[in-house]
Amino acid sequence: MSRKGWKILRPALAGFVFILVLYVLVFMQLPYIIYQPGTAEEVKPLVSVAEGDKQENGEFLLTTVSSRYANVVYYLAAKFDKNAEIDPKPKRNEAEYSAQMVSYLTGSQSSAIEAAYKKAGVKYSNVPQYITVIGHVEGVTSKGDFQANDIIRSVDGQSIKTFDELSSLLSSKKPGDHVQVKLTRAGQEVDQDVELVELKDTETGTTRAGFGVTIGQRVDIVSEEASKKVNFAEANFGGPSAGLMFTLEIYNQLTEGDLSKGHRIAGTGTIAADGSVGEIGGVQFKIVAANREKAEVFFVPEGNYADAVKKAQSIGTSMKIVSVKTLDDALDYLDQMKPVA
Repeated sequence: MSRKGWKILRPALAGFVFILVLYVLVFMQLPYIIYQPGTAEEVKPLVSVAEGDKQENGEFLLTTVSSRYANVVYYLAAKFDKNAEIDPKPKRNEAEYSAQMVSYLTGSQSSAIEAAYKKAGVKYSNVPQYITVIGHVEGVTSKGDFQANDIIRSVDGQSIKTFDELSSLLSSKKPGDHVQVKLTRAGQEVDQDVELVELKDTETGTTRAGFGVTIGQRVDIVSEEASKKVNFAEANFGGPSAGLMFTLEIYNQLTEGDLSKGHRIAGTGTIAADGSVGEIGGVQFKIVAANREKAEVFFVPEGNYADAVKKAQSIGTSMKIVSVKTLDDALDYLDQMKPVA
């Protein structure tokens, strides 16, 4: 090649190499997912009781875990970050995973309202709204056209709003039977003939007929008093682990005074209607997130306590780690705290 030809070709070749390197470093995904500390954010802007007591000199903080799919840059950065973990990329449908996280979140919000109402003595009712498709059962091939977030409205002309209603209707069916299913998908009605498939209960070994999909249920907790109605703002996270902190904020607004007493109280844990607090994943990341936001206390489920303490010690935080099994445990701890002067 002549010198003149090389001069013409060299800029194009350099541009190609730059684009290739940029693609490899930034755009090419690796088969890994990176978990890191997420946020520790105030609960109050996310929850409101219609005519509740809004006095709160301190803050209740919920905590999250950040996850991102790895490219070369993120992977190398995570290798040198003591607060990051690299795991194999899970084999999952992203739409189904998102639907599952949203279902967990709405379920935790309903449980938080119910637990707070019970503790505050508010009369309420459970009002079923609908059941929705979360995803497909692993190892089972569904013979219907189901997508994540489909709302199942009726089966064989019978309106369906709860797990129990669906289970009862399908209990008389067997695999291979056909049913007429009416769905709502992205605001549009969808009617289809669905052949039922065999599903096996992993615990009992018994089999039954079903759609071959996992189902979520939406139940609203409705106060008999409009002044006690609870509203949630749109959240930019999913999952069930904010349940305890949602409950504390709701209960704080349902009762007089300030439970936080001017302190920054972070925490995590699922909540059940009876007030029991359940274990969560990623507590080590949430400890870091809470410490970054200068939380003074961190409520943690009993089963996560050892890991939480270990991480707290490793980062040298003065934040108090408090193990709780129930909502009452958290309230008792808050009750004995002294107000900030």
